[in-house]
Amino acid sequence: MYFPEVKSVVRYEGPRSKNPLAFKFYDSRRKVGGKTMEEHLRFSVAYWHTFKGTGADPFGGGVYDRPWNNGRDAMDIAEKTMDACFEFCTKLGVNYYCFHDRDIAPEGATIAETNRNLDRIVKRAAKWQRETGVKLLWGTANCFSHPRYTHGAATNPDPRVLAYAASQVRRAIDATVELGGRGYVFWGGREGYASLINTDLKHEREQMAAFLHMAVDYGRKAGFKGPFFIEPKPKEPSTHQYDFDSATCLGFLREFDLLDDFMLNLEANHATLATHSFEHEMVTASAAGKLGSLDINRGDQTVGWDTDQFPTDLYTATWAMYVVLQQGGLKGGLNFDAKVRRGSFDTVDLFHAHIGGMDTFARALVIADRLIKDKALAKPLADRYAGYRTGMGKKIMAGKATLPELEKWAMSQGEPPKTSGRVEALENILNEYLHGGR
Repeated sequence: MYFPEVKSVVRYEGPRSKNPLAFKFYDSRRKVGGKTMEEHLRFSVAYWHTFKGTGADPFGGGVYDRPWNNGRDAMDIAEKTMDACFEFCTKLGVNYYCFHDRDIAPEGATIAETNRNLDRIVKRAAKWQRETGVKLLWGTANCFSHPRYTHGAATNPDPRVLAYAASQVRRAIDATVELGGRGYVFWGGREGYASLINTDLKHEREQMAAFLHMAVDYGRKAGFKGPFFIEPKPKEPSTHQYDFDSATCLGFLREFDLLDDFMLNLEANHATLATHSFEHEMVTASAAGKLGSLDINRGDQTVGWDTDQFPTDLYTATWAMYVVLQQGGLKGGLNFDAKVRRGSFDTVDLFHAHIGGMDTFARALVIADRLIKDKALAKPLADRYAGYRTGMGKKIMAGKATLPELEKWAMSQGEPPKTSGRVEALENILNEYLHGGR
């Protein structure tokens, strides 16, 4: 037992509860908009932060002493970590987890040994999944941490490095298929450049597209039926990432004929690093029909790196659920790509962090559902664009108007009246809902 301080499954006790190990707002069986909270939210625990995180930051190394890290060798530690993962998910009451290949199984001296390590741990994961009912949300490959990927993986100038990454991705897809993952993610940790002086940008982008096409072809032949996800990742660690934000990724996928097989897995902190808001990134992806899954966390506006803090901002969470509900849900889910603070040493802090994030999104779900049912924001928005639903406006949107025709119409209409955007009034409405009003 790795979490003896948590005696039983975390339960919903309501907003009046003083129990720090109870949900105040997340009631898995409560129905919102015809589905349970559990079905809407589909929470997932991130293997890399929750079980492999060390508390390291740009100014210091690891500080955590996790009991599952005490073992005879790397594989013994990997097995203990997997056991800890399923104990944690079961006690928290979360039905999904996510991993990178190198999170769950250590790299060996050769590709063959690495593959054997992964196969062994995947079998252990499959056994735990059968026994607990916990499932894999998505898998991915860590093609960025090892020194061989200093200059990238799919965009590396050496084809031998790309081939090594291809082996990793192949086996990670196999693991995802075997464990029944809902999706597979490409996290381009070093798919970018540090300087244009030594970079053939055109070649690298074409190279990355070729790699993704190979992965899709292999995945479909291997029986993977879910969506492939691209996770936009700006700035870190490269000066310029080819997967900078939602718009950049969508443009890339369209350009290289990959759009049909891919959706986006968006992270709140990555939106911050791209100088966007999380809601901007989500709306951009959703408008293209490509918002597939979310990594829920938050960044710190006062620092310049990926702090991956747990999501406790109700405003942003409500926007997230508002967008998700409007598009009818997600193919993936809500993955806690978040880590406890460096000074949060105790394993029970992992429970406190996840409980807080789950309660935040449960509240956000209820508020977003009310906003939609009341048309509190939708009606003013529709009214603002009402001119495009009739007459000349409708003709414009149908692509049937011409510039000379519009000029003639403008002359007949005279100077357009000024109309207020009513931003402050709408912000007040949203705040009223956030605080239990309306």
